[in-house]
Amino acid sequence: MQQTTDIDPLVRARGLTKSYGHVEAVRGIDVDVRPGETFGFLGPNGAGKSSAMRMIAAVSPVSAGELRILDLDPATDGPAIRARIGVCPQEDSLDMEITVRENLTVYGRYFGLSRAECRERADELLDFVQLADKAGDSVEELSGGMKRRLTIARSLINRPELLLLDEPTTGLDPQARHLVWERLFRLKQQGVTLVLTTHYMDEAEQLCDRLVVMDNGVIVAAGSPQELIAAYSTKEVTELRFGAGEHEAVASKVSDLAERVEVLPDRLLLYTDEGEAAAIAVHERGLRPIAVLVRRSTLEDVFLRLTGRTLVD
Repeated sequence: MQQTTDIDPLVRARGLTKSYGHVEAVRGIDVDVRPGETFGFLGPNGAGKSSAMRMIAAVSPVSAGELRILDLDPATDGPAIRARIGVCPQEDSLDMEITVRENLTVYGRYFGLSRAECRERADELLDFVQLADKAGDSVEELSGGMKRRLTIARSLINRPELLLLDEPTTGLDPQARHLVWERLFRLKQQGVTLVLTTHYMDEAEQLCDRLVVMDNGVIVAAGSPQELIAAYSTKEVTELRFGAGEHEAVASKVSDLAERVEVLPDRLLLYTDEGEAAAIAVHERGLRPIAVLVRRSTLEDVFLRLTGRTLVD
């Protein structure tokens, strides 16, 4: 993905490849991450997102290609890179034996912060992630959403220039997810560059300025969420639900009502700029779906167009 910009990217990858034995998890991708933006890797589990992130975090060696992080080479400058970035892993790795506040102060010492700095920074971050009232509690007492916010807070202890977030809201309920999104948006406002992986299309649309869609280790599309939807989908989608096993037969009867028709196991998707008109035309043909939904196109529709499957397959 070639970018034309006068600003040096914080992450620059060319032909980036990661192999595990005979398996190529990342197959020659090009990526630029610009200062101050939120950049996303979107794709299903196994697409190569986490492998790419581990290389960017300078904890997994590059198999082939070129990678520069903060204008440093992770092969020789790993410690210097890790001192300037923050990493929020997919799985929370908090210390359950100490308090919420101690999880921050102890972690801060790994970055060479003084005890006074650790205490001050812990107070700032607990306030930022809205956990100040839980400072003295055991981590075990926290909800899943609270643990996720504490993990994010811990990744910020060293005031990173670049924050990497691997599936930041997986497993959270909708309310907890939206609170995490709001905290991440505030970080962006403060000038922190964010790189995240996700398989939630709404998360990518909400947070990302630009993103790449990955499948089977390669980038199949790149751009802003709006650019991708405009390029690979229609303005609207009409979803039709019929009885089990009926969707394939119905598709041939409505194919002329849309630019594209997708048959899924549980529904039929009509891609059109006039969703309501398509729904009306379906009924005028004597077809009676169990349910009808007209909605705007999303990144999941983009992924379905590019790969022939949904993000949650």
